[in-house]
Amino acid sequence: MSAELKQKLESVVYPGRTETLGQLGLVQEIDGTTAVINLPSPAITREAELTSLLQAAAGQEIQIKFQKEQIATPRGLGSSLLANAKNIIAVASGKGGVGKSTVACNLGAALAKMGCSVGIIDADVYGPSQPMLLGVNGTALTIREKRILPVEAHGVKLISMGFLMKPGDAVIWRGPMLHGMMNQFCRDVEWGELDFMIFDLPPGTGDISLSLSQLIDITGAVVVSTPQDLALDVATKAVGMFKKLEVPVLGLVENMSYYCCPECGHRDDIFNHGGTKAAADKLQLPMLGDVPLNSELRKAGDAGVPAVLHNPDSAPAQALMKLATNVAEMVSLNAALTEKQLASA
Repeated sequence: MSAELKQKLESVVYPGRTETLGQLGLVQEIDGTTAVINLPSPAITREAELTSLLQAAAGQEIQIKFQKEQIATPRGLGSSLLANAKNIIAVASGKGGVGKSTVACNLGAALAKMGCSVGIIDADVYGPSQPMLLGVNGTALTIREKRILPVEAHGVKLISMGFLMKPGDAVIWRGPMLHGMMNQFCRDVEWGELDFMIFDLPPGTGDISLSLSQLIDITGAVVVSTPQDLALDVATKAVGMFKKLEVPVLGLVENMSYYCCPECGHRDDIFNHGGTKAAADKLQLPMLGDVPLNSELRKAGDAGVPAVLHNPDSAPAQALMKLATNVAEMVSLNAALTEKQLASA
């Protein structure tokens, strides 16, 4: 590939971003008229869009090939816990009952469906939901050579306090015990190599979020809310907590965003609509997605199968797949930009 042609391709602005492909370090070369574009995550699905932009920029017929491999977000020095996890995502909410665990479960399953290796740590110690959502409730943990083996379901590796409790038991722990459990889940579980580790945090702004920020470098947080003012008020507080802990907030998700009647298609904004987008704009954060209120989510949860796998053509499944793509693309392009800047320094 000539230097002139490479320069033209590197000048293309990545869709939805302000950086060019050159600034992101995505353009490679193999021969005269064939360009290889590195997409930094298997979950990125912009091949057709990028091909059109690159062909237009080249001004001539060229062959474009894409290769995908998940990039790791650079970590601070001394971050040894979960060192084999390339990216660590915290899913949080300001209050309970907004569907945070359902979003976390489907985020993990969607990323796995798109070819990423995924782990989930169910950090909602007081109300662990992931074993039920993934259909592995009551599974006994296996210990091998003093290491805990995560339970695997639907392409996702999982550890949860739910595997250590009897049905109906309640966890009554103070901060130091919670900190110790999070440390053990990070340190003593045989996770292997992961593209994404997802933490399903407890609702609110409590001890576990603080412990997690002290134990590891979190790539970014996803904050889940519903549209009504009460939920948005506490979601804003969750965003404030992460900013105080110096954890990047990737954006907001509006769950139960609207309801469409399956018989006539009439749309009803049961809990209002668009409030999360307004809050995101006010906080200068991206709106990562909106998930409709739909019985499919309940059916999938009852079946122990993530909605993105249970009925992939349903409206909530498609919204959750788009959410996963948005999160993976943002995290991976940010990592690519940082890597390029570090290499140029």
